[in-house]
Amino acid sequence: MKLRTRLVGLVGLTVILVSQPTRAQPMPPVANIAHPVGIQKGKFIGVVVGTATFYTITLLTLRKQWYKKRVRFHQFNDNAEWLQMDKIGHAATAYGLSRGSYELMRWSGVSERGSIVTGGLLALLFQTTLEVFDGYSEGWGFSKGDILANFTGVALFVGQQVGVGQQVFNLKYGFRKSIYPPYRPRVLGQSTGVQMLKDYNGQQYWFSLNLASVIPTGPQFPQWLNLSFGYSGAGMVGGMKNPTVVDQNGRAIQFERYRQFFLSPDVDFSRLEGLNPSTRRLIGTAQFFKVAAPSLEYNRIKGVRFHLFLLPKE
Repeated sequence: MKLRTRLVGLVGLTVILVSQPTRAQPMPPVANIAHPVGIQKGKFIGVVVGTATFYTITLLTLRKQWYKKRVRFHQFNDNAEWLQMDKIGHAATAYGLSRGSYELMRWSGVSERGSIVTGGLLALLFQTTLEVFDGYSEGWGFSKGDILANFTGVALFVGQQVGVGQQVFNLKYGFRKSIYPPYRPRVLGQSTGVQMLKDYNGQQYWFSLNLASVIPTGPQFPQWLNLSFGYSGAGMVGGMKNPTVVDQNGRAIQFERYRQFFLSPDVDFSRLEGLNPSTRRLIGTAQFFKVAAPSLEYNRIKGVRFHLFLLPKE
């Protein structure tokens, strides 16, 4: 009964928000950011140097930590692994890199078209380099599925920016620690930082839609309000299937794998009123992370659940 009451309350809130006076509005404020005229030399040099430094340090670090054992170049079909969480992660990362690079280029005075092209190409360069590393690494392999996911993420950004001049849909990332890494720490990570990259049980990926961009709204409707659709998985201690693991008492455990689907309100911080153009750009590069908010979850094991803010550790 309590769950039903929460469901009714959330649905009622959605109806109230959507039923604001329906008068067509201009595009949200983010579409009207003032742009510098011509390339700003100092900013542009800073962006180029910063991007090159980030690219170099990140790849050298990954190569040292993850790609120690090199083998002959080979391919690997991992499309069925981790309930496809890895593929969605590739798309989200490519999207985030595209948008971040675009925003920085626009901030430095590069033209709209030039920034879109540069953002997409930089994202593909970074992601493709990692795929080549995978192809020469023991335990991984060059994945066509990863390449397709990378292109999908870039296409989501470029298509929106070219087609409507703004990001109506955003791909975002969320994380909470799960119970599974202690059972396979070498696979899922020992530290929180590594788990954020490797423990797919703790990750969520969110498709965040800006409501004011797709429905007629009244003048008082918050332009920053988004509705997010999330996806995750749980019970995964192996890629394709779970090996049997043991608990602290030596008893065998076989976890059941299942998908999780979420619905949650979200905030597009770059659409908040009163921000100057530089702040909007900076926020646009950084809002890859989903903020904690009330959410509904559905999965086939536990049915429908309501979470107040943070998702439970499971």
